[in-house]
Amino acid sequence: MAAVHEDGSRRGHGRYTLTETEHGRAWGVCDAVDGFFGEPRRGTYELFGWVPEGAEVRGWIGNRTWLVPDDGTIDPWLLEDAQSPGRLPGADSLVLTGADDYEGPPEGHRGRVRVHDGHRWLGSCREFTRILPRERPAPPFVLRGLAPDDRLRAALAKGTRRALDLEQAALEIRDDGGRPLTERLLRARITDWRPSSVGGDLIDLELDGYFFEPAPEHVRPVWERWLAGPPDAPGAWAGLDTRRRWAWHDLVRERAAHRPAGDRPAGHTYELDGRYVTDEPGFYLALGEAVNGPGGYFGGCLPALDDCLGGTFGYTAPATLLWRDSATARAHLSRTLTPEGLPCDLFAVLLDVLARGGMRVIRA
Repeated sequence: MAAVHEDGSRRGHGRYTLTETEHGRAWGVCDAVDGFFGEPRRGTYELFGWVPEGAEVRGWIGNRTWLVPDDGTIDPWLLEDAQSPGRLPGADSLVLTGADDYEGPPEGHRGRVRVHDGHRWLGSCREFTRILPRERPAPPFVLRGLAPDDRLRAALAKGTRRALDLEQAALEIRDDGGRPLTERLLRARITDWRPSSVGGDLIDLELDGYFFEPAPEHVRPVWERWLAGPPDAPGAWAGLDTRRRWAWHDLVRERAAHRPAGDRPAGHTYELDGRYVTDEPGFYLALGEAVNGPGGYFGGCLPALDDCLGGTFGYTAPATLLWRDSATARAHLSRTLTPEGLPCDLFAVLLDVLARGGMRVIRA
């Protein structure tokens, strides 16, 4: 099984292409990267006066965890990929961490807050505080065995701060078969370079790691599977837990941006294997494969699903979806919560969205 190979052990060159975003010209290509996986920056919260509603909160909590102010004066806010080490020893508080770059809480909010994971209420606290993380130097991000183009060689020879700041760039990533998989945007500020041990005219190019958001370590097995090549049969994700299913879906969605799907004519019948639809990502992964084959994409949230039903994603209305083992999804998706914490039948909502998009569902 192929890997990102941060030790540079994979033979050949070309998995990674460092490209300027303005004109799409390549700065260079290489086959190994150090620092691609790591610990992304996360928000940390201490919830004082924590009162659990059910089992104690510990470990990974969910892809979307909502903090809901009890007084209803402001909207709930989202903590993505949330996890917790549990209660602090000798204290009545709980620590939560997660990604909160886009929907963080308002400054200075005080008052009771309830917490849910989209399926059940986890507990409540009387107030909370956001803990500022301790500053730590970012690990270097190194492109090993890079074959630089002439412009990059000229910038390195010049060596000034301005010349070594390549500004906005994209790291384009291909699988073992040379097929585009995804890309990562970064600010390419060069901090060091040296001749590569790989030999030839290749170099090891070190970029400021502060400007690169690493992929979390828990997604490494998912990346390794996709870097080996796309799945050749449906359901390759079925054995993954919910957290890694979302990581699998991230790559499915990003890969789809590089692979426009040809729409089938109206009247087609799609068949969805519902045996493994035990969570929300499982539904979108199974539906994507039903419409677009193994590793196929067809939405990842309600608005995205609605967009896909509008065309250009492999589907033309009207059509029929034969949903086998739909009872599995009904058992797992019928009792969910909205961001505000109101009861929601996600299974019924999905059926309604599909119907409005011209897809007649036959449940089997």
